[in-house]
Amino acid sequence: MRTTFVTAALATAAFAARSFLDEPDTGIDDVLGDLEVGQLPNVTEMVGLNDFQWAARHYLPGKNYTYYRNGAGGEWSYRNNLEVYNRYSLKARVLNDITNVEDSMSTTILGFNFSNPFFISPCARADYAHPDAELNLMKAASAADTLYIISGFATKSIEEIAAVAAENYTFFSQLYTTSNDTANQILFDRSEAAGAKALIWSIDAPGSPSRQRASRYGVTSAVTKLTRLTWDVYAKYQKMTTLPIILKGIQSAADARAAIKHGVPAIILSNHGGRNLDGSRSSLEVALEIYKEDPAVFREIEVLADGGVRYGTDALRLMALGVKAVGLGRPIMFSNVFGEEGVAKAIEIMHSEVMNDAANLGVADLKKINAEFVDWTPNNWYS
Repeated sequence: MRTTFVTAALATAAFAARSFLDEPDTGIDDVLGDLEVGQLPNVTEMVGLNDFQWAARHYLPGKNYTYYRNGAGGEWSYRNNLEVYNRYSLKARVLNDITNVEDSMSTTILGFNFSNPFFISPCARADYAHPDAELNLMKAASAADTLYIISGFATKSIEEIAAVAAENYTFFSQLYTTSNDTANQILFDRSEAAGAKALIWSIDAPGSPSRQRASRYGVTSAVTKLTRLTWDVYAKYQKMTTLPIILKGIQSAADARAAIKHGVPAIILSNHGGRNLDGSRSSLEVALEIYKEDPAVFREIEVLADGGVRYGTDALRLMALGVKAVGLGRPIMFSNVFGEEGVAKAIEIMHSEVMNDAANLGVADLKKINAEFVDWTPNNWYS
């Protein structure tokens, strides 16, 4: 009887400790729990990226919040994206002089300089959080000299968004294509005319995903038809524009190598935030596969990644494998409930975390972070 009780208790504890579906408990409910539904706390109360999700969940209508939050199927990939980082423990080195680590925060992407090794990933429907929508993202990102990739399904037009950018700011533009090359050409031309310096072609959504949580609110994917996405199509598109085309949605070492073979200038490891194919691997798992099976990829092509990044330590794990810059999606959309000030606060938090976490890890120069700072043997946390 006692054995049964203990076993049941352990099982209950394990279940209770299982992954959160919204944000982890870091004490925000203790401080802001009395806030009425539909009210926002002061943006100064936000101390971590997950706080913005808490604020958005309490403030936004269910439909709006669910659109940002939802994942595909049973949302295993969504949860895995969040959990995977802590399956690999950090190996901090001590007594290194890290006082100049902030000087190494800048990075280059396709030869363009940015002040942070992270970027805002393309996310649709920013108006679900704030009426100024993507304008807030552009203003905050350009003020912080942090790359913003405008979504192909943005609420505002690319011309409107580009118009509020800081002078001489570099941004990229994401696009979804169809079988209509006349329409595709217009997309390419508009992006270039608006000032985008690169195009992001999302290739992980050739079909419409099963987003059951969002379907209950009628806010499913904007992709509703099967789309032909092939290497031949990529080659054709590259001839239709003078802009470099980055592939977003690489999920295997084999496809990373294929991208090099086909002359792709950069790739983004991504499973679309776990929103398209439930069961797909996280970007960290894909980056680790590349590191183990074909590490030359990181030298032969620029590799970016997004998915589940909520902490500076998440970004550092990806960078340790060779990822050049790390994307933020949902946290930025949630921060937009506060408008431009919220997005700026999220960027500030991430900058501080990457810098200070690198220092505490013993990384004196982010350009020199390597895989030896992480124990790549899974620690079986949440396994």
